[in-house]
Amino acid sequence: MSKVYPTATTALDGLLFDGMMIAAGGFGLCGIPELLIDALRKSGVKNLTVASNNAGVDDFGLGLLLQSRQIKKMISSYVGENSEFTRQYLSGELELEFNPQGTLAERMRAGGAGIPGFFTATGVGTIVADGKEHKDFDGRTYILERAINADLSIVKAWKADESGNLIFRKTARNFNVPAATCGKVCVAEVEEIVPIGAIPPDGIHLPGIYIHRLITGTHQKRIEQRTVRAKESA
Repeated sequence: MSKVYPTATTALDGLLFDGMMIAAGGFGLCGIPELLIDALRKSGVKNLTVASNNAGVDDFGLGLLLQSRQIKKMISSYVGENSEFTRQYLSGELELEFNPQGTLAERMRAGGAGIPGFFTATGVGTIVADGKEHKDFDGRTYILERAINADLSIVKAWKADESGNLIFRKTARNFNVPAATCGKVCVAEVEEIVPIGAIPPDGIHLPGIYIHRLITGTHQKRIEQRTVRAKESA
C-alpha cells in the first residue's frame, strides 16, 4: 500500500478524534509541519494535548490552533514569541506542562524506544520536580520522567523516498526525529518525494518504518525574527 497521500487533509483522514495527544516536530518555525497543522485547524478537532518544543507564533504554526481554541494543553519547553499562548496560559484557558528542553526530547525518544520512563537530574529542586518520584544514584538525586506516547505524530522533512525514509535539512532535524517515533501513527510532510533507492542508506536520517503516511507540498518557511546588520562601508 502506498504511503503517499495527495493532500494533508486526506493524510489525516480517519486519524483524528477530540481529546487526542499529538506530538509535533519543529523548533520555533524551523521544520514545523505547517501543512498538517493547517489541516488540523480545518478539521475542527478539539481538546487537543500537543507535545511540542513551542507553539509557533500568533498567526502561524501551532499558534493557529491556539487561535481557534483547539488546543487544551501544551507540553512544551519554550513559550516565547507567541502572545496568545501567554495570554491563554495566564488567564487559565490553557493547561501547560513545562519541560526542560532535553527532557522533552528524551521523553519523546523514550516513547519511541518503548521505554516507559527514565531518571534525570535536570529539574531537581525546582517546580519541575513537584509530584515526581525522586531517587538517589551514586549520591545524586534524580527525578522520574515518563515517556510521551502520542496518538499521532506530525513532522516536516526535506526529502523522502516513497517508502518514507526521511532526510532533514540541517537544523530542521531538531525535534522532528524524536517526535516522529513516539506516535502510534506518524504523518510526514516533505518538500520532495524521490523513488525508492534514490537516497543512499547511509544518508537516511529517519527510517521509513516510523512513517505511515506521507505528503508533499509548498511551504512558506517563515522566519520568526528577521535580523540584518547595517551594510559595511567600503
